[in-house]
Amino acid sequence: MKTRNLILFSLLALSLACAPSVDVQSFVAGEPFGFWSGLWHGVIAPITFFISLFDADVAIYAVNNNGGWYDFGFVLGAGILFGGGSRGSRRKD
Repeated sequence: MKTRNLILFSLLALSLACAPSVDVQSFVAGEPFGFWSGLWHGVIAPITFFISLFDADVAIYAVNNNGGWYDFGFVLGAGILFGGGSRGSRRKD
């Protein structure tokens, strides 16, 4: 079973490695997104993901961001939405 999963994962990784890339500089315009935008994008990530499946102009993650603070807000927003680590600390009775 493990060998089968490894082969499927390898084929998936190879097929994704062949995906075309996009010039990032064409998206960088204006003020970069910061912490608050990252927080909002993290909260709406599931909705944005669903829309991005049908619309190529919608992306989950803002390319034009200020780095670490945007990332922190995005992860925090996604964690707030999915309950964070609170479910992992519950006792299993």
